[in-house]
Amino acid sequence: MLTLAPLRLLREPWNTSEGNQSNATAGAGSGWCQGLNIPSELFLMLGLVSLVENLLVVAAILKNRNLHSPTYYFICCLAVSDMLVSISNLVEMLFMLLMEHGVLVIHTSIVRHMDNIIDMLICSSVVSSLSFLGIIAVDRYITIFYALRYHSIMTLQRAAVTMASIWLASTVSSTVFITYYRNTTILLCLISFFLFMLVLMLVLYIHMFALARHHLHSISSQQKQPAVYRGSSLKGAVTLTILLGVFFICWVPFFFHLILIVTCPTNPFCTCFFSYFNLFLILIICNSVIDPLIYAFQSQELRRTLREVVLCSW
Repeated sequence: MLTLAPLRLLREPWNTSEGNQSNATAGAGSGWCQGLNIPSELFLMLGLVSLVENLLVVAAILKNRNLHSPTYYFICCLAVSDMLVSISNLVEMLFMLLMEHGVLVIHTSIVRHMDNIIDMLICSSVVSSLSFLGIIAVDRYITIFYALRYHSIMTLQRAAVTMASIWLASTVSSTVFITYYRNTTILLCLISFFLFMLVLMLVLYIHMFALARHHLHSISSQQKQPAVYRGSSLKGAVTLTILLGVFFICWVPFFFHLILIVTCPTNPFCTCFFSYFNLFLILIICNSVIDPLIYAFQSQELRRTLREVVLCSW
């Protein structure tokens, strides 16, 4: 019986012949190449945690009018993107459990359609999450370097157009990907998009950190407090390391998997790497759990509203 499998289109290399693929698998069929068995319960637990976290973020931002600004709208959209990952994961797990226990019997063609829908949701959430991570970096950059002009640059109208454009682009791109997933150009576009977002975030955040470090150095030189300067610089470096480190750890393995599918589908090492695809999906779900901690829960105003939401004081 067929079972659902998130992003099944990317689990195995499709741009190679069946014979070559089986030979490559046979040549790498021992030891660590057997992959990692991740229990379904872990997917389910992480999906539930992410769903609750991001629902709280969305509810808090919608509840508090003080949070109705472009910055928090972008964070809200990031939370919605992460919720898509959680929802698709939870739906997939639910159907898998029902089908495995014989509670739900579905025709093979319907299972394939459901696979496509789940894959489209995950691809859409991947593109939108990366886009909003980049937009949040741009928004913070404008806040620091163009503080006096921020409200004239990042208006609510421009923010709304930006958000609508990202959602439309992510929906269209995920549909195109599911339809033409065997086209190498589609994968290359997705990889290029990730590399662009990676470089964008690196440049913007490092530039922001350099400016903050220079500013702290100037203040400490005038006040003759080098210890304060070193402490603040260390705190800023730790924050930057956590922010970019989480992004690297959670996203790079998945996109490295895509690169290997394009460049070396029959290589034994690449075949070994493919067997760990479930781990890469777990990392993406972990990112949806960590994002609220990095981008949302640092706000004192949002944390206060979250307490009100949890206590149901609407």
